[in-house]
Amino acid sequence: MMHYFIGNLGHFSVITAFVTAIITAFSYLKATTAVDLADKNNWLLNGKVAFYTHAVAVLSVCVTLYVIIAGHYFEYHYAYSYSDRKLQTHYLISTFWNGQEGSFLLWMFWQTVIGIILIHTNKFWEAPVMTVFALVQAFLASMILGVVIPGLDIKIGSSPFILLRDVMQDAPIFKSQPDFIPKDGNGLNPLLQNYWMVIHPPTLFLGFALTLVPFSFCMAGLWLKKYRDWVRPTLPWALLGGAILGLGILMGGYWAYETLNFGGYWNWDPVENAVYVPWLVLVAAIHTMITYKNSETALKASIILVIATFVLILYSTFLTRSGVLGEASVHSFTDLGLSGQLLVYLFFFMAVAIVLCIIRWKEIPSSKDEASMFSREFWIFIGATTLCLMGFQVIAGTSIPVVNKVMGLLGIESRLAPPADAIAYYSKFQIWFAIVIGLLSAIGQFFWWKKIDKDKLKKELAVPGLITLVVFAIIITTAQIYKVPYILLTLAGVFTIIANASIVWSVMRTSPGMSGGAIAHIGVGLMLIGVMFSAGYSKIVSLNNTGMLISKEFSQDFNRDNLLLFVHEPRTMWGYDIEYLGERLEPRYHAGYIRKSDVTATLDKDKVIAKNTLTIGGHAYKPKDTIEVRGENTFFEIELRKGNKKYTLYPRAQINQEMGGLLASPDIYRTVSADLYTHVSSVMNPAEEQEWSKLEEVAVKQGQEFFANDYVSVLDSVYRVFEVEGVPLTGEDVAVKARIRVQGERGEYIAEPVFLIKDKMIGRIPDEIQDLGLRLSLLNIHPESNQFEIGINTRQKDWVVIKAMEKPLINVLWIGTFVVMIGFGVAMNRRFREFRKMKEKGLE
Repeated sequence: MMHYFIGNLGHFSVITAFVTAIITAFSYLKATTAVDLADKNNWLLNGKVAFYTHAVAVLSVCVTLYVIIAGHYFEYHYAYSYSDRKLQTHYLISTFWNGQEGSFLLWMFWQTVIGIILIHTNKFWEAPVMTVFALVQAFLASMILGVVIPGLDIKIGSSPFILLRDVMQDAPIFKSQPDFIPKDGNGLNPLLQNYWMVIHPPTLFLGFALTLVPFSFCMAGLWLKKYRDWVRPTLPWALLGGAILGLGILMGGYWAYETLNFGGYWNWDPVENAVYVPWLVLVAAIHTMITYKNSETALKASIILVIATFVLILYSTFLTRSGVLGEASVHSFTDLGLSGQLLVYLFFFMAVAIVLCIIRWKEIPSSKDEASMFSREFWIFIGATTLCLMGFQVIAGTSIPVVNKVMGLLGIESRLAPPADAIAYYSKFQIWFAIVIGLLSAIGQFFWWKKIDKDKLKKELAVPGLITLVVFAIIITTAQIYKVPYILLTLAGVFTIIANASIVWSVMRTSPGMSGGAIAHIGVGLMLIGVMFSAGYSKIVSLNNTGMLISKEFSQDFNRDNLLLFVHEPRTMWGYDIEYLGERLEPRYHAGYIRKSDVTATLDKDKVIAKNTLTIGGHAYKPKDTIEVRGENTFFEIELRKGNKKYTLYPRAQINQEMGGLLASPDIYRTVSADLYTHVSSVMNPAEEQEWSKLEEVAVKQGQEFFANDYVSVLDSVYRVFEVEGVPLTGEDVAVKARIRVQGERGEYIAEPVFLIKDKMIGRIPDEIQDLGLRLSLLNIHPESNQFEIGINTRQKDWVVIKAMEKPLINVLWIGTFVVMIGFGVAMNRRFREFRKMKEKGLE
């Protein structure tokens, strides 16, 4: 049955959200420009009512879309494209923002929440700020309208409530059955079935939404000529936005580290860059706004940087959703025909901001005093400039596809190519910027509290400098750091930590609330050291030292850097004995892994049948029990041993032709000093025919031992069965199953071959023990001698090719990110307390 009502309700809610956003903007515009107090209050009330109606409509859109996803209404294109019936609840939630429409809706939802908070927290700024806010909401709502203007054939937005038959109009099934509903959906990309994908996108889009608050206050300040006043209410929100956006970026990095197999947490992918650059500019804006609050300098710089942050967020949206990146990014959205609309969105707000700045520029107050080299203003300006240059270098390289498109539209052929090796290209510049930022984060703090002269500066830096040199000497000597950029980066990181630690020590005794900046800078120092070691001194430890090629089809680098492991044949790696124990399956609804040889496959790849009693993750299964698994994934159990220490890795692989063949995700062995990052490089393709040895026949009785490829085996029992997977049986058919126990190197295995008489014809269904490369068949039954003929075939043992890398001191990086967030938290708390005090005095 087609569920028309829920889709119609959702589409109506989208239209309502769009219309009410425009009404909100208009009402608050009138309230801002009203001269009469009564008129102003009436328009304010209209604006509030319209925005609350808008909020209800946005919530309704969210609820209806989730009902479609969770209810498995696959007649809708969105549900069919991104979900299926087997997804767990938390992954069903993540399908909500898997498509473009859902991510725009998530962005709208967060801005709705923030808008309600703004209405209730700052009465003076409510009207002008909410005018800008509501305009942005209207543009976002237009992205999911999915309507076509009659007569002009112009499509506005892409609706998440469009029916599958309307998207696939040419599909034969819909021509013959217009009300056809697929039984299941395409499902969620397996790489996105990760807990980080449940929390990373909402965090990132909350960060996107928070960048609108400083922009709105800034525009309101320019509009009302309150050039100074907008900074104070903006700063807490900017700090919150910087923290949340930074946290979202780091979550994405950790997801990549755990899920993708490129060997790290940052790949300088265009989509990563498009979010990284606005965050850098926002951090620069935060510093210039703090400078202005303390000394009334850098106001113009703050205005430029706040506007640039929001414009860059819009630009990043265009980059990732217009399809302009093409194949330049591994995880950008495909074009839904919204590129023109996204450009209108970008240029509208950029033009309004620039025009307003130009009109007001001469009136914006600026400091006439030249900043001394020994003033905090000078060093913050240098720091903000460095952050902006970092961002410019990245966005320039990322925008090459855009430049080519623009040139093409102008009739000029442009063949600029994005960097072939993005990591090398960006890193060789970013490392020098990072060194400067590290040194500025250390020295700049000593100028923060008061103006300081040259002699005082030398005295303040003496002790931290000496401690830094001692620690630095120990680190580079012990770690044998010889490359000049790495030496300088280590020095900058250590100096940042020591210098800011001394600041924290002195501040904590008098004003703990003012330590946020120094704490965050300690985190930056730790991150610099963590990045330097984990990226700069990462090394491959899975070296092929056998002197034999893994395969002539692979490159020289592949044959050198990867290790071929056969089941139960130990090798040595990273100071450990390493042994491949075989392929494993993952239960769908609880933790643990299932040995493939302990279950029988069914025609449904997501269901297997237990051969014997199993206990997996605390759940017990009896023989013949059906177990639901994630059939698309195969895990490879790899054991590391050193003395009494033992650890097991489970890297994952999936053969998915639609996504380029082998999809591999790593598993990580974590120690205090380093991570062992291991992923699968090549696996046996289950679709390829195996080469089996010539059939060996042996006659045995029940309970009798025999050898199968040197493994001790026992024919436990032979019994009749009335069901055979994939073979329909009638009353005249006979099926007999043998149960054979095989003692392998690491435990017992069960094989259950079938002897079948169907339609008076004999058939044999062998059973394979993959771990042992052994296939057993029940060839014949001799009731007169009570013997059974067992057929034995052998093949090469199962194998897997792995690549393993050592990531030294990567925990220092993760600790550093945590410390940065603590610093942001302390700073936010202080600024919000200041805001509350000013509000209580009636100054906000």
